[in-house]
Amino acid sequence: MSASRWHRDLEELFEWAWKSDARFLELLMPSLFAELKDLAEKDTVLDEILGLGSKSSTPDVLPILPLRGVVVYPQTAVPLTVGQPRSVKLVDDILAGNKLVGLVTSRKPEVDEPNAEDLYEVGTVATVHRLLRAPDGTIRLLVQGMERFRLGEVVETEPYLKAKIELIPENVEEGLQIDALARNAREQFSQIAEMIPSFPEELIGSITSLLDPLETTYTIANFQRMDLGDAQEILEIDSTEEKLRKLVALLVRENHVLQLGQKIQSEARGEIEKVQRDYFLREQLKAIQKELGERDEQTVEAEEFREKIEEAKMPEEAEKQALHELDRMSRLPTAASEYGVIRTYLDWLVSLPWSKTTADNLELAHARKVLNKDHYGLEDVKDRILEFLAVRSLGLSRKGTFKKSKDSIRQDREGVILCFVGPPGVGKTSLGRSIARSMGREFIRISLGGIRDEAEIRGHRRTYIGALPGRILQALRRAETKNPVFVLDEIDKLVANFQGNPASALLEVLDPEQNSEFRDHYLEVAFDLSEVMFITTANSLGNIPRPLLDRMEVIPLSGYTEREKVEIAKGYLVPRQIRENNLYKKEVSFHISGLKKIINGYTREAGVRSLERKVGTICRKIGALIAEEKEYSAKITAQSVEEFLDHPIYRDAEDLKKRISIPGVAAGLAWTAYGGNVLFIEATKMTGSKGFQITGSLGSVMQESARAALSYIRSRAETLGIDSEFYEKTDIHLHVPAGAQRKDGPSAGVTMATALVSLLTGRRVLKGVGMTGEITLRGHVLPIGGLKEKVLAAHRFGLRTIILPQDNEIDLDDIPDEVKKVMTFIPVETVSQVLEAALEKKTVRKKKK
Repeated sequence: MSASRWHRDLEELFEWAWKSDARFLELLMPSLFAELKDLAEKDTVLDEILGLGSKSSTPDVLPILPLRGVVVYPQTAVPLTVGQPRSVKLVDDILAGNKLVGLVTSRKPEVDEPNAEDLYEVGTVATVHRLLRAPDGTIRLLVQGMERFRLGEVVETEPYLKAKIELIPENVEEGLQIDALARNAREQFSQIAEMIPSFPEELIGSITSLLDPLETTYTIANFQRMDLGDAQEILEIDSTEEKLRKLVALLVRENHVLQLGQKIQSEARGEIEKVQRDYFLREQLKAIQKELGERDEQTVEAEEFREKIEEAKMPEEAEKQALHELDRMSRLPTAASEYGVIRTYLDWLVSLPWSKTTADNLELAHARKVLNKDHYGLEDVKDRILEFLAVRSLGLSRKGTFKKSKDSIRQDREGVILCFVGPPGVGKTSLGRSIARSMGREFIRISLGGIRDEAEIRGHRRTYIGALPGRILQALRRAETKNPVFVLDEIDKLVANFQGNPASALLEVLDPEQNSEFRDHYLEVAFDLSEVMFITTANSLGNIPRPLLDRMEVIPLSGYTEREKVEIAKGYLVPRQIRENNLYKKEVSFHISGLKKIINGYTREAGVRSLERKVGTICRKIGALIAEEKEYSAKITAQSVEEFLDHPIYRDAEDLKKRISIPGVAAGLAWTAYGGNVLFIEATKMTGSKGFQITGSLGSVMQESARAALSYIRSRAETLGIDSEFYEKTDIHLHVPAGAQRKDGPSAGVTMATALVSLLTGRRVLKGVGMTGEITLRGHVLPIGGLKEKVLAAHRFGLRTIILPQDNEIDLDDIPDEVKKVMTFIPVETVSQVLEAALEKKTVRKKKK
């Protein structure tokens, strides 16, 4: 082959590289160079083009061209684009000289003009073969990598970088190990190239024909896509074997990535083809069924929905919406995603009890019998249910005798919305189940505790994937009737946050004026809730929003007395625990004295949950003894309780006697969401000057009551028999024990005043006296709330004299007679009356003659 022919072919290849695929030229050039080595030694022009001859030597100082995002290897030809002014100047200068340049990759590709510190330490000496100046001012040139060098001292920075260089010789090992690595690299690259459609077959053939390990490494690394750091690391490694190991590892990883990508694409194509195949088959099946006179599955399903819509007897709005959605569904292919959404929506519509109701059992005697059987006491609640049934009974018996109301705004209401408020364990939830049984209605219950999303009540809109109606309609669907007894448990435990306030969503549900047209976000049509008997339960009214509370009829459930607890245990708790623990009635029995001992010594609660747990503990221990001894029976009395429950936890009578045996301590009555309680308020004094300290985890209202009590005492010191200047030389500390529990409220005012006067006068509080009431600076005693719970707590503690505000005397009608019989109540209007009734009489010392 003549040199002139190679000159012509190289020029054509160079021009073709810019107009088509420059990578083809990159890969093809090493093979051409190997064939041209002999000709280059005899032809100076060809030697100048290829830069392979021995006639040129590498100088010690070279101009440095920083590269961004690319690494040039020896024995490879790479096209570059130069656009920076100093780089253009560099190219112009080297073309006028020996055409040699140092190519070093920048560590920071984002920097337009990197300095020496931004460059890697190892680069490649290259010679510039040809260049092409573009109209936009940039220069495109073809460079041929020759050998590696290490960047040394920078000798010039303007107009471009010049630095001393140190050539790095290549370490080419020989042997089977390196040949195997080179072959593995070629095979891996060949597999990668086959998975990329843009690779020409000629390129793959050129790669597989390479024999030299170092040339194989640089050629594949030049062509293979990899991270800049990995590409630079291959250049910097001295050992050819290590270069190949690094390259093979990168190729294996790239091979796996491409195979995984092909697998994903294949699966996606398979799914698409399956959907298309199913669609065509279904269309063919429809055509066949049409020819045979048969109906297809979609048509059958649409007819079934149409029949269910007619049977559901929906309101006009709901029926119109259902038929509209049914028409949409019938026109869609079953494989469409919207088909399943509409089908689920129609399924919810036809399964709701639009017209299904349960006939009420309005026999009052039956309802009273059921309520009395299921629950002891709770007369207020039972009377309210019987009133509701009586009104319903009258409405049915007198139907048609009343003229229809012409008021289009205030429609007649059929449902009832009650709110049972009381401490835990008094039977609020179970009472709802009993009411449903007495009326013959279905019973459903949902717990609202911890609900924080408004969509839990109203449902999600159908735009969301997996949308469903809210809990209200879900529960009605399970009940299969539109007039159940619906208990909304723990309504005071709702949580408001950024997702909305569920209590606001309940405003429509629990409003008799609105719930006849309750609209769930999912259904988007009105559903009538006016016939539902809603019963909500709560431990405290303080956490219920006022607009929501205003829509409900509140029925308080107070704690039980000792006698009521004994009756509940005998009639309900003990029999249930005997059954649950698989015992016979003859094997265990509870005497009244034993039950009282459990109630007073082991439980301190308004309800009966702890009482039932203690009874269950005794039954389990008896069951264990029976299982061991085969024959055993026990009668639980006051003396035998400790054998099963150890020592009593509460000793209220002894505790009360100890605490009020010294001046400065008074017993006050408190109300909590879990029933009433007794608080002991202690006061002490010490030498000081006008110091007043209040402790016991007290809220701001209670602290203000303490200051008001002190101010009252200072203003009436002489009348109370106290030195008028006592505060000038005294510090006072007021403390309410059980400091871990938060306390607040104004009703402890009289107790604080009594404790302070007792401290300052040395007069003790009388035994068995408890008190409650708010005070003013003028000494008046104001009314308080929760008197019944407070009195029941005092009764449990053994207090037998209660001082209360005069205005609360009418509330004593709510106190059970059994409690009033053993307690004395002293209504007061002023603090002086409180002190007269609570403190020991003044002792008058006789003068010695």
